[in-house]
Amino acid sequence: MFERLDNILQKYEELKIELTKPEVLNDYNKLKTLSKEQSDLEEIVNKYNEYKETEKALEDDKILLDDPEFKEMAVSEIETLSTKLESIRKELEVLLVPKDENDGKNVIMEIRGAAGGDEANIFAGDLFRMYSYYAEENGWKIEVLNAIEGTSGGFSQIECMIKGNNVYSKLKYESGSHRVQRVPVTETQGRVHTSTATVLVMPEVEDAEIEIKESDLKIDVFHSSGAGGQSVNTSNSAVRITHIPTGVVVGCQTERSQLKNKENAMRLLRIKLHDDMKQKQEQELGAERKTKIGTGDRSEKIRTYNYPQNRVTDHRINFSVMELDRVMDGHLDPIIEALITEDMRLKLAGENFEV
Repeated sequence: MFERLDNILQKYEELKIELTKPEVLNDYNKLKTLSKEQSDLEEIVNKYNEYKETEKALEDDKILLDDPEFKEMAVSEIETLSTKLESIRKELEVLLVPKDENDGKNVIMEIRGAAGGDEANIFAGDLFRMYSYYAEENGWKIEVLNAIEGTSGGFSQIECMIKGNNVYSKLKYESGSHRVQRVPVTETQGRVHTSTATVLVMPEVEDAEIEIKESDLKIDVFHSSGAGGQSVNTSNSAVRITHIPTGVVVGCQTERSQLKNKENAMRLLRIKLHDDMKQKQEQELGAERKTKIGTGDRSEKIRTYNYPQNRVTDHRINFSVMELDRVMDGHLDPIIEALITEDMRLKLAGENFEV
């Protein structure tokens, strides 16, 4: 770890020198790139300098142990500094964990009713409500891009963009199959049913990150419709786009403007294609996913919401909370914080990272 820290410190000092050169100061793009690179290292460098200062103070106090006049004071300071040094070392370990470049991004979230018919769609609606409350709690904004309502409530499919600070860093663990165990409103004999809804969370991508050829697209327009096929408006404003090479299909019907629906559909398509590409790359790497909590695949069962027991269990980390009612009202932090902690533990236990 300390060899890597020394390399980072050396790199930081080299960047400081580079940033004073006239040819860099006169090149905006290079100045911006190097400044960001230096800024990314700054927190680690400051913490490492604090570690070295504390370590030196500790060594100085150890010398005083041989002096009867200062021994008592030295013993007290050594205990304090040793505790501080260990605390700083743990902070440095965390800072050295590679940052996910997508953590600060907005996300597209897709929720679908899966196994369980009408009850699955109702549960998908409950999950959307849960995430909406959680977004509100974090000061994030939700924009619905596409929604197909279920015939008995909820959604057979809903896609939304969630915007705010570090949205992906918290919601990236939500992709997978969510299972509910409860007596459905459609059940007449009071029996507990098990249904599922799937969640997919994808970071927002810039237009430049993925190229889409117009010739690869099949675009259909149709009347927007609500539950049961009821017409929402009389114009052909809804848009469905099929990406022919991959077969990925997206749609949008939440806006009255066909142009706006097409823009939103293209945004969805770009993000889905980027996510598919990323998934394939990680599968090719193989071991990449071993240090992750789950695969992020929609088919993977990640969580159960048991209403009779008022319990939520995340199966990836064997973590349960006995307050399902609060979780469904958006109080997701205990679960998400537990996932973040385990993710950090896995990364710290992984192989040494390159500078």
